[in-house]
Amino acid sequence: MNRRGFGAALAGLALAPLAAQPQPACRDRVYLTIDTGWGREAEQIAAILRRHQIRATLFLADEPTHTGERSLSDAWAPFWRARAAEGHVFASHTWRHWYFRGDPAPGRVRYVQRGGPGAEVLDQAGLCAELARPVERLRAMVPDATVLPLWRAPGGFTTPGALRMAEACGLHHQGWTRNGFLGDELDSAQHPNAALLARSLRDIRDGEVLVMHWGVRSRREPYAGVLEALVAGLRERGFCFETLPPGGIRG
Repeated sequence: MNRRGFGAALAGLALAPLAAQPQPACRDRVYLTIDTGWGREAEQIAAILRRHQIRATLFLADEPTHTGERSLSDAWAPFWRARAAEGHVFASHTWRHWYFRGDPAPGRVRYVQRGGPGAEVLDQAGLCAELARPVERLRAMVPDATVLPLWRAPGGFTTPGALRMAEACGLHHQGWTRNGFLGDELDSAQHPNAALLARSLRDIRDGEVLVMHWGVRSRREPYAGVLEALVAGLRERGFCFETLPPGGIRG
């Protein structure tokens, strides 16, 4: 798929105006981003965001979930429709959620399945198609969803070639800032929620891009249990939550 083809896949990408978001006066801003993940705490997290009128940027990949359905299957369509109606915006997290592991030649990037046998080398058209597919699937479920021209590599692992090739697809890479890593993927025995919360409230600064998931399968103490305390603590410090701008945030 060439750049023109990818542009067609994102037809209607112009951002729809969002309703005013009531928030207390803020001194600083943070950008909450959520990757697909296991989805076990998805409804709990969504309820917290709704209660606090927070809109996030949601990076989508077609991952296994706790329901036995994949995250971009028809079974999850009502969930994504509800998030779009609440004003959340979306971006690509790749289709298969594999890892980028090297540039074997110009215009080629090695793409490897995490913990599995899958591996292939993507050319320009292949990379654009991999990044476009979750957006195409979202559009089929939620035609009026607001989609940003951004993408995020699984695990945050990029290569120089993958970044250049994605730019040729019309997409900027969006990672997260160092203090924005909320830690919901870490082992909860070594990194309990209370410690993660304290660290975030201590370290997060203006302009941070925060990252979490709709639940992580391996974490025994779900991070959703302290999300509300994080939101309240940051609000008390004068932070407002915003969705990412179309050009992303450079950390």
